[in-house]
Amino acid sequence: MSTSKLRIGTGFDIHKLVHNRPLLLGGVTIPFELGLEGHSDGDALIHAVIDALLGAASLGDIGIFFPPGQAKTKDISSLAMLRQVMELLTEKGFVVVNVDANVICESPKLSPHYGEIKNSLAKLLSLSTDCVSVKAKTAEKLGEIGAGKAIAVQAVALLEISG
Repeated sequence: MSTSKLRIGTGFDIHKLVHNRPLLLGGVTIPFELGLEGHSDGDALIHAVIDALLGAASLGDIGIFFPPGQAKTKDISSLAMLRQVMELLTEKGFVVVNVDANVICESPKLSPHYGEIKNSLAKLLSLSTDCVSVKAKTAEKLGEIGAGKAIAVQAVALLEISG
C-alpha cells in the first residue's frame, strides 16, 4: 500500500468545432465564430481537468459521473460538473494542489484570455491563480486540429490526501 499523500492524474478531451455554439474554455466564453460540439456545453478544458482530478483520485473518468447521451446530462454546464467533482473529492479527503493544461488549437488566439481562464479555474478549484497553468499550442496545421476542425486539451492535476 502506498504511503504517499500526493496523487497525480492526467486528462484529455477533444471536441469538434461547429457553428451556432459558444466557445467555452475553462468556464469562459471566448469570442469566436465557432464553438465546441458536445452533449454538455462542450467545455473541453473543464472536461480534461475533471478527468485529471478523477484519475488522480482513482475514481474513473467523466463518463462515469456524467454519462453522455442521457437526458440529465444534455446541455449540462461544465462548471456544475466540476463543482460536483470538487464536492466528491472533498468528501473523499482530497485537496487540489495544482492543475496544468494545454489547449491545442489553431485558432482563436487564447493568450489574451489566459488571465480570465486561470481566474475561473482557480475559483472553481479553490486555488490561487499561481497554482493554475493554462497554455495554448497549435497542431502545426496537422490533422483535424491543425485544419481548425477541433480543439483538444491535455490536463494534469496533483492532489493531496488531507489528514
